[in-house]
Amino acid sequence: MISASTATDAAVIEAFAGIPALLDQAPALIQRGRLLDCECLLGPASRAFHASIRQGRIVELAPAPVLMRSWRFSYRASAAAWAEYWRPVPRPGFHDLLALTKRGEAVLEGDLHPFMAHLQYFKDMLALPRRHFVTAAT
Repeated sequence: MISASTATDAAVIEAFAGIPALLDQAPALIQRGRLLDCECLLGPASRAFHASIRQGRIVELAPAPVLMRSWRFSYRASAAAWAEYWRPVPRPGFHDLLALTKRGEAVLEGDLHPFMAHLQYFKDMLALPRRHFVTAAT
């Protein structure tokens, strides 16, 4: 029997793996991130992804740890926090990336400049699974 937390972890990992395809369908978001080139860690705290972003596109998303790869910053949260964040109407405190860090549900570390300089891009990009996650997790 699969526990609810294991099912949530698997659904969150699957949702993260689908973000590049969802991003490719959002040309306005790619345009917003056109000046962004960076390497970062994103995703669930237990199984983050190494993302290579070039001109607003995720050109590679590999499950971490990827040996000998550096990253500028990481944004990781628990699978339960991501599941709540991706609800159609998240609860207060789970509605925003910075609110998740304030609650202690997420950790933002490293060189924060690219993250903060492109904050709206990351907020919108990491919210892309919101429309699809509810059906995937149920």
